[in-house]
Amino acid sequence: MTTLASGTDTITRDALTVLQPGFTGTTAPDWLLRRLGEGLASVGLFGRNIVSAEQLAALTAQLRAERDDVLVAIDEEAGDVTRLEVHTGSSFPGNHALGAVDDPELTRQVALELGRRLAACGVNFDWAPSADVNSDPANPVIGVRSFGADQDLVARHTAAYVTGLQAAGVAACTKHFPGHGDTAVDSHHAMPRIDVTADVLHTRELVPFRAAIAAGTRAVMSAHILVPALDPARPATLSRTILTDLLRGELGYDGLIVTDGMEMQAISATYGIEHGSVLAITAGADAICVGGGLSDEGTVRRLCDALVAAVRSGELPEERLAEAAQRVRSLARWTATTRPAPVDPALTDIGLVAARRALHVTRVDSAAPLTAPPFVASLAPVANIAVGTETPWGVAAELTRLLPGTETGTFAGEDAGHAALVAAGDRRIVAVVRDEHRHPWMSGALDVLLKARPDTIVVEMGVPQAPPRGALHIATHGAARVCGQAAAEALAGF
Repeated sequence: MTTLASGTDTITRDALTVLQPGFTGTTAPDWLLRRLGEGLASVGLFGRNIVSAEQLAALTAQLRAERDDVLVAIDEEAGDVTRLEVHTGSSFPGNHALGAVDDPELTRQVALELGRRLAACGVNFDWAPSADVNSDPANPVIGVRSFGADQDLVARHTAAYVTGLQAAGVAACTKHFPGHGDTAVDSHHAMPRIDVTADVLHTRELVPFRAAIAAGTRAVMSAHILVPALDPARPATLSRTILTDLLRGELGYDGLIVTDGMEMQAISATYGIEHGSVLAITAGADAICVGGGLSDEGTVRRLCDALVAAVRSGELPEERLAEAAQRVRSLARWTATTRPAPVDPALTDIGLVAARRALHVTRVDSAAPLTAPPFVASLAPVANIAVGTETPWGVAAELTRLLPGTETGTFAGEDAGHAALVAAGDRRIVAVVRDEHRHPWMSGALDVLLKARPDTIVVEMGVPQAPPRGALHIATHGAARVCGQAAAEALAGF
């Protein structure tokens, strides 16, 4: 039974309730447990908090011992963005691979099994799926996190994902409203801007969100993006026009609205996280996500104090804060009363099944599978913050398992192609790239490799926009571990 500290006043309890903070460590710190007793209703988990499924289950049990209806949230998109398997790579392909297959039932099954595994660890709120239409192929932060560039395809897979995840008892959080796909700036670093007409937004960006709402998504995450056609003054997270008038009014959504991480530079460097949080709740958000970077008790205290002060000064109506807190509690009740899905043996390997189906193989020449251990040259770009640098990617590990003796190296920059040639010696080269179309140095490296070694195999693990080339070209549509496994099987002839 949840017990709230008797000395916590209503406004302070509500202010704590709307926060979704993170913390450091693999066990809950005393300050977090104490705040759960004072009204905090949500906790966000990140890769730094997770070592194994068993440890995660123990951690969530520790949280529930303090508050039995706590929302335990995680940024688990599967594919490139994984927290559950941050140290090994995901057992599930991401959105772009699922969109490439374009089988909504497969997407539902993947989301169901992912949700079941999350629920088994005590996680009941997933900041996924991404419903962004990847209309700008140069987008630095969405890319393979999107189901694709066609809004109708994205819509049907978003709905299938929401349905599968929530059938497992895990609340889906469809993001990043009103759509982050047509941006050339990463909101982790600066404020993106989408300069399209309202008509384009309604017929492209908003289509998947309408589908998610129709599918019953329990939460929607706002984007830190400026959309002048909707609100020329404030980004979506802080815009009443976008969150209340559009999302609630026009689209008829009545579930939880949560912000993207408030410490992201698009907000923190422009408004500050305290004032930004007040503006977000005032605009119509119900929960403040913070903790990806700022993960200490001081951050929780500062945000709580800012919200309480805003109510007492009249800047934030008390009834708006109370309404937001009530939506958080309502979602907590849903997760507490929803039975998780049982294990379905047929879905145990659904991630690998999906990854295999997502492969697109182009034989530029009459290339045969590898018969001897190759040299794997990984041409590695800088990962965006959402993906992170902890999670391994590529095909080397899986090729080594299938073809013992495989050697590998990682290369970047203007001399990457020449360096890879020297390192490879006389071995056949497998060049692994990620979004070749976005990195001129990568294209140059492939030019060098293919000129010197025309039998080079190319594996594209990002968005396949560049023309296929190499004796054999395999597009995996993502860099999850299972995508690498599926590609390695194809290369080795399995």
